[in-house]
Amino acid sequence: MFRFEISEYKERLYHTKKKMQDQGIDVLLISDPANMNYLTGYDAWTFYVGQIVVVSIDEEEPMWIGRDQDVNGAHITAWMNEKNIIPCPEEYYHSDEKHPMDFFARLVHLTGKSNRPIGVEMDMYYFTATTYEALKHALPNATLKNANALVNWVRLVKSDQEIDYMKKAATLAENAMTVGLEKIDVGARENEVVADIYHELIAGTEAFGGDYPAVAPLIPSGDDTSALHVTWSDRKFHANDFAILKLAGCFSRYHAPLSRTIATGETPAKIKDGAKRCVEGLHAALDTIQPGATCEEIEAAWRRSVEKHGVLKDTFLGYSVGSNYPPDWGSHTANLRQGDRTVLKPNMTFHMIPRLWIGDSGIEVSETFRVTENGCETLTDFERKLFVK
Repeated sequence: MFRFEISEYKERLYHTKKKMQDQGIDVLLISDPANMNYLTGYDAWTFYVGQIVVVSIDEEEPMWIGRDQDVNGAHITAWMNEKNIIPCPEEYYHSDEKHPMDFFARLVHLTGKSNRPIGVEMDMYYFTATTYEALKHALPNATLKNANALVNWVRLVKSDQEIDYMKKAATLAENAMTVGLEKIDVGARENEVVADIYHELIAGTEAFGGDYPAVAPLIPSGDDTSALHVTWSDRKFHANDFAILKLAGCFSRYHAPLSRTIATGETPAKIKDGAKRCVEGLHAALDTIQPGATCEEIEAAWRRSVEKHGVLKDTFLGYSVGSNYPPDWGSHTANLRQGDRTVLKPNMTFHMIPRLWIGDSGIEVSETFRVTENGCETLTDFERKLFVK
Protein backbone atom coordinates (compact mmCIF):
# COMPACT_ATOMS: atom_id res chain seq x y z
CA MET A 1 0.00 0.00 0.00
CA PHE A 2 1.35 3.41 -0.97
CA ARG A 3 1.46 6.22 1.58
CA PHE A 4 -0.46 8.50 -0.78
CA GLU A 5 -2.98 8.04 -3.55
CA ILE A 6 -1.40 7.72 -7.00
CA SER A 7 -3.39 10.80 -8.01
CA GLU A 8 -1.41 12.82 -5.45
CA TYR A 9 1.91 11.57 -6.81
CA LYS A 10 0.78 12.57 -10.29
CA GLU A 11 -0.23 16.02 -9.11
CA ARG A 12 3.23 16.46 -7.57
CA LEU A 13 4.75 15.38 -10.86
CA TYR A 14 2.63 17.92 -12.73
CA HIS A 15 3.86 20.80 -10.57
CA THR A 16 7.45 19.58 -10.86
CA LYS A 17 7.22 19.55 -14.65
CA LYS A 18 5.77 23.05 -14.61
CA LYS A 19 8.82 24.29 -12.69
CA MET A 20 11.05 22.40 -15.12
CA GLN A 21 9.42 24.24 -18.01
CA ASP A 22 9.86 27.56 -16.24
CA GLN A 23 13.59 26.85 -15.87
CA GLY A 24 14.09 25.46 -19.38
CA ILE A 25 14.78 21.91 -18.21
CA ASP A 26 13.64 18.90 -20.26
CA VAL A 27 15.11 16.15 -18.07
CA LEU A 28 15.54 16.28 -14.30
CA LEU A 29 17.94 13.95 -12.47
CA ILE A 30 16.96 13.68 -8.80
CA SER A 31 19.43 12.39 -6.22
CA ASP A 32 17.90 13.79 -3.02
CA PRO A 33 16.12 10.85 -1.31
CA ALA A 34 13.30 13.05 0.05
CA ASN A 35 12.58 14.33 -3.45
CA MET A 36 12.70 10.78 -4.82
CA ASN A 37 10.23 9.70 -2.16
CA TYR A 38 8.00 12.70 -2.82
CA LEU A 39 7.61 11.94 -6.52
CA THR A 40 7.74 8.13 -6.55
CA GLY A 41 7.06 6.84 -3.03
CA TYR A 42 10.41 5.01 -3.00
CA ASP A 43 11.54 4.50 0.59
CA ALA A 44 14.59 2.52 1.69
CA TRP A 45 17.96 3.03 3.37
CA THR A 46 19.82 3.12 0.06
CA PHE A 47 20.68 6.80 -0.28
CA TYR A 48 24.32 6.10 0.61
CA VAL A 49 24.89 4.53 -2.84
CA GLY A 50 24.28 5.82 -6.35
CA GLN A 51 20.59 5.99 -7.27
CA ILE A 52 18.53 8.46 -9.23
CA VAL A 53 15.03 9.35 -10.33
CA VAL A 54 14.63 10.68 -13.86
CA VAL A 55 11.74 13.02 -14.66
CA SER A 56 11.28 13.75 -18.35
CA ILE A 57 9.05 16.57 -19.45
CA ASP A 58 7.37 14.34 -22.08
CA GLU A 59 7.10 11.10 -20.09
CA GLU A 60 4.02 10.25 -18.04
CA GLU A 61 5.92 8.53 -15.22
CA PRO A 62 9.28 9.07 -13.56
CA MET A 63 11.99 6.45 -13.86
CA TRP A 64 13.77 5.03 -10.81
CA ILE A 65 17.29 3.69 -11.41
CA GLY A 66 19.17 2.11 -8.54
CA ARG A 67 21.35 -0.68 -7.31
CA ASP A 68 20.33 -4.12 -8.57
CA GLN A 69 19.83 -5.51 -5.07
CA ASP A 70 17.46 -2.65 -4.20
CA VAL A 71 15.05 -3.10 -7.11
CA ASN A 72 12.55 -5.15 -5.08
CA GLY A 73 12.37 -2.29 -2.59
CA ALA A 74 11.39 0.01 -5.44
CA HIS A 75 8.76 -2.47 -6.66
CA ILE A 76 7.27 -2.51 -3.15
CA THR A 77 7.26 1.22 -2.40
CA ALA A 78 7.19 3.11 -5.73
CA TRP A 79 3.96 3.61 -7.68
CA MET A 80 5.29 3.50 -11.25
CA ASN A 81 4.97 0.78 -13.88
CA GLU A 82 7.60 -1.97 -13.58
CA LYS A 83 9.26 -0.89 -16.83
CA ASN A 84 10.19 2.37 -15.14
CA ILE A 85 12.09 0.65 -12.32
CA ILE A 86 15.56 -0.07 -13.69
CA PRO A 87 18.32 -2.08 -11.94
CA CYS A 88 21.90 -0.84 -12.13
CA PRO A 89 24.35 -3.79 -12.15
CA GLU A 90 26.47 -4.37 -9.06
CA GLU A 91 29.69 -3.89 -11.05
CA TYR A 92 29.08 -0.13 -11.07
CA TYR A 93 29.25 0.14 -7.27
CA HIS A 94 32.37 0.48 -5.14
CA SER A 95 34.49 0.40 -8.27
CA ASP A 96 37.46 2.51 -9.31
CA GLU A 97 36.75 1.85 -12.98
CA LYS A 98 32.99 2.40 -13.20
CA HIS A 99 30.47 4.72 -11.60
CA PRO A 100 26.67 4.36 -11.32
CA MET A 101 26.35 7.63 -13.23
CA ASP A 102 27.94 5.91 -16.24
CA PHE A 103 24.99 3.53 -16.31
CA PHE A 104 22.42 6.25 -15.64
CA ALA A 105 23.85 8.41 -18.41
CA ARG A 106 23.76 5.54 -20.88
CA LEU A 107 20.03 5.15 -20.27
CA VAL A 108 19.51 8.88 -20.78
CA HIS A 109 21.44 8.61 -24.04
CA LEU A 110 19.50 5.53 -25.22
CA THR A 111 16.19 7.29 -24.63
CA GLY A 112 17.30 10.12 -26.91
CA LYS A 113 17.52 12.75 -24.19
CA SER A 114 21.27 13.26 -23.92
CA ASN A 115 21.24 16.44 -26.06
CA ARG A 116 18.42 18.10 -24.18
CA PRO A 117 18.74 20.49 -21.20
CA ILE A 118 19.30 18.30 -18.13
CA GLY A 119 18.77 19.55 -14.58
CA VAL A 120 20.79 18.16 -11.68
CA GLU A 121 20.57 18.83 -7.93
CA MET A 122 23.98 20.43 -7.56
CA ASP A 123 24.00 21.05 -3.81
CA MET A 124 22.34 18.00 -2.32
CA TYR A 125 24.02 15.75 0.23
CA TYR A 126 24.16 12.68 -1.99
CA PHE A 127 25.22 14.36 -5.23
CA THR A 128 29.01 14.27 -4.97
CA ALA A 129 31.75 15.96 -6.96
CA THR A 130 32.68 12.57 -8.38
CA THR A 131 29.07 12.04 -9.43
CA TYR A 132 29.03 15.34 -11.29
CA GLU A 133 32.33 14.67 -13.02
CA ALA A 134 31.17 11.19 -14.07
CA LEU A 135 27.95 12.67 -15.47
CA LYS A 136 29.80 15.31 -17.47
CA HIS A 137 32.16 12.70 -18.86
CA ALA A 138 29.35 10.31 -19.80
CA LEU A 139 27.18 13.03 -21.41
CA PRO A 140 29.67 15.36 -23.13
CA ASN A 141 27.02 16.93 -25.37
CA ALA A 142 24.46 17.54 -22.64
CA THR A 143 23.59 20.98 -21.29
CA LEU A 144 23.68 20.54 -17.52
CA LYS A 145 21.70 23.07 -15.50
CA ASN A 146 21.58 23.60 -11.77
CA ALA A 147 18.16 22.46 -10.63
CA ASN A 148 19.00 22.53 -6.95
CA ALA A 149 15.91 22.54 -4.69
CA LEU A 150 13.52 22.60 -7.66
CA VAL A 151 11.44 19.76 -6.18
CA ASN A 152 11.96 21.11 -2.66
CA TRP A 153 10.02 24.24 -3.59
CA VAL A 154 7.18 22.12 -4.98
CA ARG A 155 7.08 20.40 -1.58
CA LEU A 156 6.73 23.69 0.32
CA VAL A 157 2.90 23.65 0.49
CA LYS A 158 1.67 20.39 2.02
CA SER A 159 -1.41 18.38 1.16
CA ASP A 160 -3.95 17.52 3.84
CA GLN A 161 -2.54 13.97 3.94
CA GLU A 162 0.95 15.32 4.54
CA ILE A 163 -0.36 17.50 7.37
CA ASP A 164 -2.02 14.45 8.91
CA TYR A 165 1.32 12.61 8.86
CA MET A 166 3.05 15.58 10.47
CA LYS A 167 0.42 15.67 13.22
CA LYS A 168 1.10 12.00 13.92
CA ALA A 169 4.80 12.85 14.07
CA ALA A 170 3.94 15.65 16.51
CA THR A 171 2.21 13.17 18.82
CA LEU A 172 5.36 11.05 18.81
CA ALA A 173 7.44 14.15 19.58
CA GLU A 174 5.21 15.09 22.52
CA ASN A 175 5.44 11.61 23.99
CA ALA A 176 9.21 11.44 23.55
CA MET A 177 9.69 14.91 25.05
CA THR A 178 7.61 13.90 28.08
CA VAL A 179 9.80 10.83 28.61
CA GLY A 180 13.02 12.75 28.05
CA LEU A 181 12.17 15.48 30.57
CA GLU A 182 11.11 12.86 33.10
CA LYS A 183 14.36 10.93 32.71
CA ILE A 184 16.70 13.93 32.92
CA ASP A 185 17.65 14.08 36.57
CA VAL A 186 20.68 14.20 38.81
CA GLY A 187 22.73 11.02 38.31
CA ALA A 188 21.11 9.99 35.02
CA ARG A 189 23.40 9.65 31.98
CA GLU A 190 22.73 11.44 28.71
CA ASN A 191 22.91 8.19 26.70
CA GLU A 192 20.34 6.52 28.95
CA VAL A 193 17.92 9.41 28.43
CA VAL A 194 18.37 9.24 24.65
CA ALA A 195 17.84 5.47 24.67
CA ASP A 196 14.43 5.98 26.31
CA ILE A 197 13.64 8.77 23.85
CA TYR A 198 14.42 6.57 20.85
CA HIS A 199 12.22 3.81 22.24
CA GLU A 200 9.31 6.22 22.59
CA LEU A 201 9.81 7.73 19.13
CA ILE A 202 9.84 4.39 17.35
CA ALA A 203 7.50 2.28 19.52
CA GLY A 204 4.88 4.96 18.94
CA THR A 205 1.29 4.63 20.10
CA GLU A 206 -1.27 1.84 19.96
CA ALA A 207 -2.60 3.41 16.75
CA PHE A 208 0.68 3.94 14.85
CA GLY A 209 4.43 3.47 15.14
CA GLY A 210 7.27 5.83 14.38
CA ASP A 211 10.04 6.04 11.78
CA TYR A 212 13.71 6.83 12.36
CA PRO A 213 14.17 10.62 12.47
CA ALA A 214 16.47 12.33 9.99
CA VAL A 215 18.43 13.91 12.86
CA ALA A 216 19.41 12.15 16.06
CA PRO A 217 18.02 13.58 19.32
CA LEU A 218 20.26 16.39 20.55
CA ILE A 219 20.85 16.81 24.27
CA PRO A 220 23.63 19.30 25.02
CA SER A 221 24.01 19.84 28.75
CA GLY A 222 26.10 22.01 31.05
CA ASP A 223 28.43 24.30 29.10
CA ASP A 224 27.54 22.37 25.94
CA THR A 225 24.19 24.20 25.83
CA SER A 226 26.07 27.06 24.19
CA ALA A 227 26.51 24.72 21.20
CA LEU A 228 23.60 24.02 18.85
CA HIS A 229 24.09 20.51 17.55
CA VAL A 230 25.78 18.41 20.23
CA THR A 231 24.37 14.89 20.51
CA TRP A 232 25.06 12.87 23.68
CA SER A 233 27.77 11.22 25.75
CA ASP A 234 27.77 9.09 28.89
CA ARG A 235 28.01 12.26 30.99
CA LYS A 236 25.88 12.25 34.13
CA PHE A 237 23.58 15.13 34.97
CA HIS A 238 24.45 16.84 38.23
CA ALA A 239 22.78 19.32 40.53
CA ASN A 240 22.25 22.82 39.14
CA ASP A 241 22.73 21.55 35.59
CA PHE A 242 21.09 22.66 32.33
CA ALA A 243 20.13 20.71 29.21
CA ILE A 244 18.44 21.47 25.91
CA LEU A 245 16.47 18.55 24.53
CA LYS A 246 15.80 18.74 20.81
CA LEU A 247 14.09 15.90 18.95
CA ALA A 248 11.55 15.15 16.24
CA GLY A 249 8.80 12.64 15.85
CA CYS A 250 8.78 11.03 12.43
CA PHE A 251 5.88 9.27 10.71
CA SER A 252 6.03 8.10 7.09
CA ARG A 253 9.19 10.24 6.76
CA TYR A 254 7.34 13.41 7.90
CA HIS A 255 8.85 15.25 10.86
CA ALA A 256 7.63 17.45 13.69
CA PRO A 257 10.63 18.85 15.62
CA LEU A 258 10.32 20.08 19.20
CA SER A 259 12.79 21.44 21.74
CA ARG A 260 12.62 22.41 25.39
CA THR A 261 15.13 23.42 28.10
CA ILE A 262 15.40 21.85 31.56
CA ALA A 263 17.33 22.76 34.69
CA THR A 264 18.14 20.46 37.61
CA GLY A 265 18.24 22.29 40.92
CA GLU A 266 18.84 25.98 41.59
CA THR A 267 18.18 28.21 38.62
CA PRO A 268 19.77 31.68 38.42
CA ALA A 269 17.34 34.56 37.96
CA LYS A 270 19.00 35.56 34.67
CA ILE A 271 18.23 32.10 33.26
CA LYS A 272 14.60 32.30 34.36
CA ASP A 273 14.30 35.77 32.83
CA GLY A 274 15.93 34.57 29.63
CA ALA A 275 13.44 31.72 29.35
CA LYS A 276 10.55 34.17 29.78
CA ARG A 277 11.97 36.40 27.03
CA CYS A 278 12.37 33.39 24.76
CA VAL A 279 8.77 32.27 25.22
CA GLU A 280 7.47 35.83 24.93
CA GLY A 281 9.29 36.22 21.63
CA LEU A 282 7.94 32.89 20.41
CA HIS A 283 4.38 34.05 21.08
CA ALA A 284 5.04 37.37 19.33
CA ALA A 285 6.27 35.54 16.24
CA LEU A 286 3.38 33.07 16.24
CA ASP A 287 0.89 35.93 16.48
CA THR A 288 2.36 37.45 13.31
CA ILE A 289 1.84 34.37 11.15
CA GLN A 290 -0.91 34.52 8.55
CA PRO A 291 -1.24 33.93 4.81
CA GLY A 292 0.32 36.85 2.95
CA ALA A 293 2.94 37.58 5.60
CA THR A 294 6.56 36.99 4.65
CA CYS A 295 9.16 34.86 6.36
CA GLU A 296 11.24 37.89 7.31
CA GLU A 297 8.23 39.53 8.99
CA ILE A 298 7.92 36.56 11.34
CA GLU A 299 11.58 36.81 12.31
CA ALA A 300 11.27 40.56 12.78
CA ALA A 301 8.44 40.09 15.30
CA TRP A 302 10.65 37.75 17.36
CA ARG A 303 13.63 40.09 17.20
CA ARG A 304 11.59 43.15 18.21
CA SER A 305 10.25 41.24 21.19
CA VAL A 306 13.64 40.26 22.59
CA GLU A 307 15.48 43.43 21.65
CA LYS A 308 13.14 45.60 23.73
CA HIS A 309 14.70 43.81 26.71
CA GLY A 310 18.18 44.66 25.52
CA VAL A 311 18.83 41.25 23.99
CA LEU A 312 20.60 41.22 20.61
CA LYS A 313 19.77 38.20 18.46
CA ASP A 314 20.90 36.91 15.11
CA THR A 315 18.41 36.83 12.27
CA PHE A 316 17.78 33.10 11.89
CA LEU A 317 14.57 31.86 13.52
CA GLY A 318 13.66 28.67 11.66
CA TYR A 319 13.06 26.87 8.40
CA SER A 320 10.56 24.91 6.36
CA VAL A 321 10.21 21.31 7.47
CA GLY A 322 8.40 18.18 6.34
CA SER A 323 9.52 14.91 4.79
CA ASN A 324 13.20 14.05 4.85
CA TYR A 325 16.02 11.56 5.34
CA PRO A 326 19.33 11.77 7.20
CA PRO A 327 21.24 13.92 7.75
CA ASP A 328 18.67 16.74 7.95
CA TRP A 329 14.94 17.25 8.49
CA GLY A 330 14.95 20.79 7.03
CA SER A 331 13.59 21.35 3.52
CA HIS A 332 16.27 23.79 2.23
CA THR A 333 13.77 26.35 0.96
CA ALA A 334 12.09 29.12 2.92
CA ASN A 335 13.75 30.36 6.12
CA LEU A 336 12.46 32.59 8.90
CA ARG A 337 15.18 35.22 8.68
CA GLN A 338 15.93 38.72 7.41
CA GLY A 339 15.90 38.97 3.64
CA ASP A 340 13.63 35.97 3.01
CA ARG A 341 10.52 37.40 1.39
CA THR A 342 8.79 34.09 0.77
CA VAL A 343 5.05 34.72 1.14
CA LEU A 344 3.30 32.38 3.56
CA LYS A 345 0.46 30.22 2.25
CA PRO A 346 -1.89 27.80 4.01
CA ASN A 347 -0.33 24.39 4.71
CA MET A 348 3.23 25.61 4.68
CA THR A 349 5.00 24.12 7.70
CA PHE A 350 8.00 25.46 9.62
CA HIS A 351 10.14 24.66 12.61
CA MET A 352 10.50 27.89 14.62
CA ILE A 353 13.49 27.84 17.00
CA PRO A 354 13.65 30.80 19.39
CA ARG A 355 16.86 30.53 21.42
CA LEU A 356 18.97 32.80 23.59
CA TRP A 357 22.39 32.54 25.18
CA ILE A 358 22.80 33.64 28.79
CA GLY A 359 26.51 33.56 29.55
CA ASP A 360 27.71 30.01 28.88
CA SER A 361 24.20 28.55 28.92
CA GLY A 362 21.66 28.31 26.12
CA ILE A 363 17.86 28.33 26.22
CA GLU A 364 15.68 26.98 23.42
CA VAL A 365 11.92 26.57 23.10
CA SER A 366 10.81 25.54 19.62
CA GLU A 367 7.56 24.76 17.83
CA THR A 368 6.58 23.22 14.52
CA PHE A 369 3.66 25.11 13.04
CA ARG A 370 1.33 25.01 10.07
CA VAL A 371 0.08 28.14 8.33
CA THR A 372 -3.73 28.09 8.33
CA GLU A 373 -6.32 30.11 6.43
CA ASN A 374 -6.39 32.75 9.17
CA GLY A 375 -3.16 32.34 11.14
CA CYS A 376 -1.30 29.28 12.30
CA GLU A 377 -1.53 26.20 14.49
CA THR A 378 1.31 24.55 16.35
CA LEU A 379 1.40 20.82 15.71
CA THR A 380 2.50 19.91 19.23
CA ASP A 381 0.73 20.75 22.44
CA PHE A 382 3.51 21.03 25.00
CA GLU A 383 3.97 23.59 27.77
CA ARG A 384 6.32 26.42 26.82
CA LYS A 385 8.56 27.18 29.74
CA LEU A 386 11.88 26.45 31.39
CA PHE A 387 11.37 23.07 33.09
CA VAL A 388 12.99 22.84 36.52
CA LYS A 389 13.57 19.81 38.73
